Amino acid sequence: MRPIRTIDTESTPSASPGAAPPGPLLRRAPRPRPGTPRRPGPAWLWAVGLTLLYATVAVRRHQLLRTTGYDLGIFEQAVRAYAELRAPVVPLRGEGFNLLGDHFHPLLAALAPLYRLFPSALTLLVVQSALLALAVVPLFRWAVRSVGPRGAHAVAAGYGLSWGVASAAAFDFHEVALAVPLLACSLEALDRRRWTTAVAWAAPLLLIKEDLGLTLAAIGAYIALKNRRRGDRGTRGSHGDRGAFRLGLATAAAGLLGSALEIKLLLPALGPTGGYAHGGQLAAAHGSLLSALAHAPLDLLRPDVKPTTLILVFAPSALLALRSPLALITLPTLAWRMASENVFHWGTAFHYSAVLMPVVFAGLLDVLGREDNRRTVRAALATVLAVTAVLIPSFPLAQLAQRATWQDTPHLRAARELLARIPDGATVAASNRLAPQLTSRCTVVLFPTFPVGGRLYEYRRDALPAPTAEWIVHDPEAPEAWPYRRGHWPYPLEQQRAELAAAERTHGYRLVARRDGITLLHREARR
Repeated sequence: MRPIRTIDTESTPSASPGAAPPGPLLRRAPRPRPGTPRRPGPAWLWAVGLTLLYATVAVRRHQLLRTTGYDLGIFEQAVRAYAELRAPVVPLRGEGFNLLGDHFHPLLAALAPLYRLFPSALTLLVVQSALLALAVVPLFRWAVRSVGPRGAHAVAAGYGLSWGVASAAAFDFHEVALAVPLLACSLEALDRRRWTTAVAWAAPLLLIKEDLGLTLAAIGAYIALKNRRRGDRGTRGSHGDRGAFRLGLATAAAGLLGSALEIKLLLPALGPTGGYAHGGQLAAAHGSLLSALAHAPLDLLRPDVKPTTLILVFAPSALLALRSPLALITLPTLAWRMASENVFHWGTAFHYSAVLMPVVFAGLLDVLGREDNRRTVRAALATVLAVTAVLIPSFPLAQLAQRATWQDTPHLRAARELLARIPDGATVAASNRLAPQLTSRCTVVLFPTFPVGGRLYEYRRDALPAPTAEWIVHDPEAPEAWPYRRGHWPYPLEQQRAELAAAERTHGYRLVARRDGITLLHREARR
């Protein structure tokens, strides 16, 4: 016997002459009496709890100097510019570099009012935590309808502790966090057959990242397929769905056209190179985009990390999401990632899988909602929880159980002491992990300067420009900090030390302090 489902009066088709009689009416959920104070529902309690969980990981990483200029510092400089009513010019990416020319994410400006009130990198980390957690609310509501209240808690735990969400929550800040709750709300609306609402929730994806127009197109294609004409005019599903079918086609076209315009026109117009900075990653291996597409079937499965990632994407649903047509909405994101020549796109680290997790759990709910055998549903949810538990130790939430996460060291105290000596409003060239500690109050570039001339990943190590910042702060330590292994970036430590020595010897910087290997240099601003 399946769990009781509430009637959706807006999406339930009305009876018409000659139509088959409807099935047994489902009992409505009881409504609270007038005047009864409403308590937060379990869905919102899950959202609050997950926000605190993610924020704890993210904030503690920042306090331990595990966040980076690339990417937290970059996004803070952009949001800070919006808050100051300026274009999102990001010094960490190069002189005069407009971040809208790298990825198209104007919806980041929505964070500007909050950042104006709380100007800190921590604001972005907490906001990202809340955005990732909010997706649990529509998923929980859907789960109550599909698998009942108890099963809904299993789904919430599966999503909230999933590796894709945890990886995003623990790696700096990224614009895709804005897409996660929007996508979850859109998917729930699809389940309710509220097609217009689903499109309304998904439409802002075009303003979050240029590839998400393809996800919007996939949602439109799903709506069109669900409402395509079938059979004779008198059968259900062949009459009265023309509007939804046209809406789906229009949405698919808008998503494709939107991504094309952003990639072909807007990004080249705003970027420093006059082209799409990331486009070459799709064609570099085989010389052309056409050749890359021809090799795509094999490239999707090699090297081994790619099929491993594809399996892990659907593993949180016990692979059941693969039985749902909603799984097709993951294809745009998975396709560009697997076709990319950037090895970071292939694996499970970083933030790239965050937008996939709501789709995977939507697919799970779609499948379980059509299952009449309660034992099968229970076994599926138990498997979901078991997979979740098995994967947690390999991903960032496990950091909360590590002793090092809760310990301050002499090196951390030395870093904080030296950073405090840099005055507000100064220009600073900082090591990658020190940069986001300063971006809320200083103008920060990376030391040594990278990228040169605003070019993405193009530089000559033997011809770096002379530093121009008033202050230089350099940390030679680069301990392992998920998702990075121990090492130095963007240049080998030997070259960083050589540039630091040249700053004192040749460029007029004087030593202010050196603590536990961290060096602070200063030079009076040149007029």
